[in-house]
Amino acid sequence: MDWMDASEFAEIVMEVLEDLPEEFRRHMENVEIEIRDWPGREEREQAGVPPGQTLFGLYQGIPLIERGQGYNLVLPDRIILFRGPIMRAGGSRAGVRRQIRRTLLHEIAHHFGISDDRLRELDAY
Repeated sequence: MDWMDASEFAEIVMEVLEDLPEEFRRHMENVEIEIRDWPGREEREQAGVPPGQTLFGLYQGIPLIERGQGYNLVLPDRIILFRGPIMRAGGSRAGVRRQIRRTLLHEIAHHFGISDDRLRELDAY
């Protein structure tokens, strides 16, 4: 993981976020993006990722479609990106950027209420 440091990785994440269409960014006001090196057992279990499979990111929060009038004074939703798996899969700076974009779009889809099953149906993996 030494070929790209954490600050360069975070810079790419910010670039990808800035490149998202405005209609997506506008609905992400209460979402925090966090970068961790590797997922822990708890994150893998939460995501339902079996041993031997890779977890690139994780959405934690209340999807927009589940929020009602009582949705206020809550902690921000969180999208966690795991730098180690993303860098391993990306292999190069351009590949890492592609994997960050793909992972962010996947987790943002969860924020909008789209399930993994529906993403598979849409062939959005």
